[in-house]
Amino acid sequence: MPELVFFCGTMDCGKSTLALQIEHNRSARGLAGMIFTRNDRAGEGKLSSRLGLVTDAVEVGDGADLYAYLVDHLSRGRRADYVIADEAQFLAPEQIDQLARVVDDLELDVYAFGITTDFRSKLFPGSQRLVELADRVEVLQVEALCWCGARATHNARTVGGVMVVEGAQVVVGDVTDSVDEVGYEVLCRRHHRRRMTAATARAAALSPDLLPVPPA
Repeated sequence: MPELVFFCGTMDCGKSTLALQIEHNRSARGLAGMIFTRNDRAGEGKLSSRLGLVTDAVEVGDGADLYAYLVDHLSRGRRADYVIADEAQFLAPEQIDQLARVVDDLELDVYAFGITTDFRSKLFPGSQRLVELADRVEVLQVEALCWCGARATHNARTVGGVMVVEGAQVVVGDVTDSVDEVGYEVLCRRHHRRRMTAATARAAALSPDLLPVPPA
């Protein structure tokens, strides 16, 4: 039976790499896939991995009907044996409903990939709807690590290396070492709560020790 499967994890845990691997494995067997994405780091209409792999995809815009797109595609005599939706956290809840309809009515497997929570530890609406509707939710086993070496469980947005907790939910960026622009970093819960990024931890380590206060 066809399924709606949600592969999730933090940033930098290999979601897009797995999406590309699934595409490669199925296309190598003669199957044809439909790939949707939104706000990929490589630009519009691309599905890319930090390992340097990239392929073309259909960029999903606001208000796009994914079910209608597939129906039109198939009605023109074109093939689609499965669907991949990367950066699924950026899809609207109604677009997730459309993907579920693709599974139920068109009988195609849909593989969705995304992160569950934003930089404030709040669920993305698209991810929330996927958790509600998916036949299976698979947490990826490639563990991203916090700068301290612990398992990373939270996504942090940084500006100049400093964690921020206010702003728009969606700001396109990447896991980056740059200190001059908006970036993202994965942290363990403890350091996300303390807002301690790799940059601020280094700064604290480099700060001079406080001089002992002599007894009165």
